[in-house]
Amino acid sequence: MTAIAPAEDKITAALPSPRLVVSALGIAQILAWGSSYYLPAVLAAPIAAETGWPLAWVIGGLSLGLLVAGLISPAVGRRIHAQGGRVVLAASAVLLGVGLGTLAIAPNLPVYLGGWLIVGLGMGCGLYDAAFSTLGQIYGEGARRAITALTLFGGFASTACWPLSALLVSQLGWRGACATYALIHLVIVLPLYLVSLRGERRHAAAPAPTESRTANGTGHLLPFALLGAAITFSALISTILSVHLLTILQARDIALAAAVALGALVGPAQVGARFIEMMIARHHHPIWTMLASALFMTIGIGALWAGLPILSAALVFYGAGIGLESIARATVPLVLFDPRNYAPIMGKLAFPSLIAQAAAPSIGTLLMLHLGPGGTLATLTVLAAIKLALAGALFACVRTR
Repeated sequence: MTAIAPAEDKITAALPSPRLVVSALGIAQILAWGSSYYLPAVLAAPIAAETGWPLAWVIGGLSLGLLVAGLISPAVGRRIHAQGGRVVLAASAVLLGVGLGTLAIAPNLPVYLGGWLIVGLGMGCGLYDAAFSTLGQIYGEGARRAITALTLFGGFASTACWPLSALLVSQLGWRGACATYALIHLVIVLPLYLVSLRGERRHAAAPAPTESRTANGTGHLLPFALLGAAITFSALISTILSVHLLTILQARDIALAAAVALGALVGPAQVGARFIEMMIARHHHPIWTMLASALFMTIGIGALWAGLPILSAALVFYGAGIGLESIARATVPLVLFDPRNYAPIMGKLAFPSLIAQAAAPSIGTLLMLHLGPGGTLATLTVLAAIKLALAGALFACVRTR
């Protein structure tokens, strides 16, 4: 043991600076989320107005992209495990650049949708799951704080990029906005990945498997299934509400401007909850973070459904819940399963959640049409309660093991 320790110390010392890596990946995450997942919120209406393409299909491009991202996520996890995240994340910048460039020049709807398929490849290679996997690959069990810090950056994606997108559309049109984002990925994001992740594979040796970790990387089937289901329910709920929250609020006779102001509370609540988690993370197991996330989401959505008078408090609870969920989905697998197989695990967990996100806008629309805003909130409250029960069952598994 004493003969090995100096070599491990030397390897650990060669790790890239977490501050440099997290800062670079954080900037990249803001731009990647802002130019993909959050893009239609600003560009969909101008695209439909200029081209005459159906708005449902214009927004549906994002669903196609999320579907592709989900389908490739297991392969992305395996590739990061085998080669590290530098190549995969660099490829995501190129793919997002090419996909957004295709959107910018799309002469018809099929080419536009084809552009979203390419963007989806970039999303699968470059959004949270790939970035988390890269941090886990570099720092092993020590990646928890880095992952939490990265989510702080990601929480500002809509705050930073919605105004930027609106400015670009007003000055350059929607095609110019897409072309600008494409250039940003190729000129800024790609070099960030290539420079900051040099030497990433020189990470400290992973600990030997114990009774609470299995060498195959997925652990026992039950906790893995519970974790995957909990993450998938969260993805479904948050995506439906991100699309329909303003409509639900306006259905309560709240003016659009006031609804937007209330909806804007969700972002700061996410970031605030993540910051608090980063400060206290060393004092608790991340399963407590997942339990808190599920509880806050259930309270927030349930309060909206019940029509409680203080809507701002309900939205703050909901925002805190989805903010903590981003951390829990990355840190629970890191400590529950063998960290040497973290990237493949994240790829497997991302598959159902991204598929759920792809289907969520259509599911939400069907709920709104057939059940109305109240029925939709009631359904989402039940889903949040199920997610809380899944998190509780996972907690029991952790305690038992």
